[in-house]
Amino acid sequence: MSNYKHFTLEERNYLQRLREEGYGIRKIARSLGRSPSSISREIKRNSSSKGYHHWRANCLSVERKRKSNTKKRLSENSALGSYVREKLSKYWSPECIAQTWNIENPSDHLGHSTIYRWLKTRDLEGYSRKTHLRRRGKRKVVRKANYNTIHPDRLIADRPKNIQKRKRIGDWEGDTVCGAIGKGLIVTLVDRKSRYLCAALLKNKTAEETKNSLISALKNKKVCSLSLDNGSEFALFREIEKEIQAPIYFAKPHAPWERGTNENTNGLLRFFFPKGFDFLSLSDDDLQKVVDLLNNRPRKCLGWKTPAQVFHPHGVALT
Repeated sequence: MSNYKHFTLEERNYLQRLREEGYGIRKIARSLGRSPSSISREIKRNSSSKGYHHWRANCLSVERKRKSNTKKRLSENSALGSYVREKLSKYWSPECIAQTWNIENPSDHLGHSTIYRWLKTRDLEGYSRKTHLRRRGKRKVVRKANYNTIHPDRLIADRPKNIQKRKRIGDWEGDTVCGAIGKGLIVTLVDRKSRYLCAALLKNKTAEETKNSLISALKNKKVCSLSLDNGSEFALFREIEKEIQAPIYFAKPHAPWERGTNENTNGLLRFFFPKGFDFLSLSDDDLQKVVDLLNNRPRKCLGWKTPAQVFHPHGVALT
């Protein structure tokens, strides 16, 4: 007996025409060289209240086949299914998951759009765009920034080329991520070359509190320069310069793209700490767990290495 072959679009089109002409199942089967049971099953599976239509039948068949393959690839016991679930649990992006999988499994290609589709169609039970993706399935909305400007000694535009070109470890960008009014905030510092993140809790947005937390976060870290925005919390920048023994550069008002590395990292943090979050309820240990997650997440701009691997290339801290 010959192997079963799926109906083609042409066969389905011919089947529809014969049905419309009033042909019976057996007569259609003889015309198509198929068994009557195959014709009967095809009509039953792919008909709607309006009858049988070849194009709809073909689409339903393709969708069933896709779902069958998806179920096999994503089964709990499959290597791919386990890998995707593990990385989503660490809040890796679909692109990051796909690229690292392809590096480790070159013969079994996975596209990041496939993971997005699995999340959209809920093929990954327990995982969704809303709970596991940075933007929670929403489109990015760009809003105009609002700064309380200060009067800096240096601007980011004046930085030397070795800082602009990310030539070395130790050139940091800093900012604050605010919670609800009166509910604290955090100061964030990101190394330009490695994208390595340091963060510290703040009870309030005073310049003194910010200065102390910023200096504490950079303790035992290599610091060659620091780039900040114009927020009033950085008003004591000259005292910070003396402590870290490195120059501080400021962005122009309403120009957050001049500190793009820090802004992007703050966006990643917002997944864990959305607007209105109560930072006063957050412990140092819980903050560090999130920081560690991001520092051990591969980045496309680093050739899919992690910030920790680039910042600590030999597995030891730089001082």
